[in-house]
Amino acid sequence: MNKYELAVVLSAKIEDEDRAAVIEKVKAQIERFGGTVTEVDEWGKRRLAYEIQKMREGFYYFIRFDADASCPAEVERRVRIMDHVIRYLCVRQDA
Repeated sequence: MNKYELAVVLSAKIEDEDRAAVIEKVKAQIERFGGTVTEVDEWGKRRLAYEIQKMREGFYYFIRFDADASCPAEVERRVRIMDHVIRYLCVRQDA
């Protein structure tokens, strides 16, 4: 099992309930492909480095999880097409 961190930036235009639902959906996808979520770090609304889809702000989340090597690719495939996700990045953390 490797340790990974998934950074997700959500649209600033969605409601709190919808944001929570999107993050729960991401966590469910991780668990569906054999991963175990260890921590979810919410940074809140932050200014983006550059404008994306005419938005200047987004909600930042960092999800740490343990999984096999095949899990991140599958999770990225699913996160890429989710509504309200404007950016994502999954990286492996070295021990």
